[in-house]
Amino acid sequence: MEKEEKNSPKHEFKGRNLEEVIDLAEHTLKLPRSQFNYEIVTEKTKLFGRKSKEIVIRAWPKKELEETPVAEFLDKLLSRFPLDIKYQVKIENDMIYFIFEGKDKYLLLRKDGSLLLAFQHLLNKISPQKVQTDCDFYRKRKERELSQYAQHIARHVHETGNNEILDLMNPYERRLIHIAANQIPGITTESIGEGFLKRVNIYPLKNQNK
Repeated sequence: MEKEEKNSPKHEFKGRNLEEVIDLAEHTLKLPRSQFNYEIVTEKTKLFGRKSKEIVIRAWPKKELEETPVAEFLDKLLSRFPLDIKYQVKIENDMIYFIFEGKDKYLLLRKDGSLLLAFQHLLNKISPQKVQTDCDFYRKRKERELSQYAQHIARHVHETGNNEILDLMNPYERRLIHIAANQIPGITTESIGEGFLKRVNIYPLKNQNK
């Protein structure tokens, strides 16, 4: 697989949309997109008599690494899907990040990202390092939504004194709920149930010894 080459020169490319800019980067770097990393620097609307979009990315070649079982498995898995789904890999602080893209990436985000999270759960089963998946900044949006939801419920519990048991959630979702709800004074949480999906009980501390 490949890891970001920190010492590689980074070049900026501009265009009207992401696909156009990546094509330009491929032509300039003389590399297929699978052999370079990129990051979006800015995306804005410009006014020149009429509105037009401009996107700027920064791209740099990847450094070859030894193939890992998790990447080999993912390549084989994706090859069986009749879909345009690709991915980039970043390795930071012993965490492997798989960032998905492609024309059919929206399928990963259906049903609240269930397929994206299923990929993460599956890859973590075979990876020697912890794996995290993402697509279209799904994680940032999800973290914000769940944090707001958890704090809303926690405030309600604080006002009423009655506990609230939430719907079934995966470990990633439960972790966000625990962190956000426990920021409300006088509130604590616990996971209840067995298996991969569990519920979170949000309750006032005064009920802890009852």
